Amino acid sequence: MIETVLFDLDGTIIDTNELIISSFMHVFEAQDPGPLTREQIIPHMGTTLEQQLQAFSGGVEDVSPLVKAYRSFNTIHHDDMVKPFPHVNEVVERLHRHGLSLGIVTTKIRPSTMMTLEKYDLERFMSAIVTVNDVEHPKPHPEPVLTAIEQLGANPATTLMIGDSPVDIQSAKAAGVKAAAVAWSLKGEQKLMEYGPDFILKDMRDLYEIVGLQEE
Repeated sequence: MIETVLFDLDGTIIDTNELIISSFMHVFEAQDPGPLTREQIIPHMGTTLEQQLQAFSGGVEDVSPLVKAYRSFNTIHHDDMVKPFPHVNEVVERLHRHGLSLGIVTTKIRPSTMMTLEKYDLERFMSAIVTVNDVEHPKPHPEPVLTAIEQLGANPATTLMIGDSPVDIQSAKAAGVKAAAVAWSLKGEQKLMEYGPDFILKDMRDLYEIVGLQEE
């Protein structure tokens, strides 16, 4: 039985994909090694911003100017380019109403995490919100998932982590919880299957069967 559900944010419950891709493309328009393509960006999505920028810049150690440029563009265009994935709000609200403990485990920083959750009225359902600011070791390390479990007083054996990236599955498995991958991930269902998730969600409402609820 699943009693606790942890969600990744970007690409899982909130469609920030085009915003993220556009932000990286903007940053590297005038930077070495030059313009990026979607195909270069997508495999790295899910890791921390700093890790992605270091990868795209060829290993530059101090990426703080790139971080600043990324976040500036990202903040300006956030509201126009971001929306929840289908059925997210109704599913989250019903799981909460049914008594499940819910949380967010993300590699985003806390300010942008809270801005997104509050904009779509999801923050009130989340009893734990673990961001990259709250841990020493981000996903794929187990620390973020274990931190959420500790905050919720949850049992790993009855906890499910849902994400769109290999690092979500790896973090879940390392923490001893079940892992679900979302089929709408830009990485593709087949890529995520390589990491052995316990479930694949084709639709957010697939969660109802996993946690033992009937669709309304």
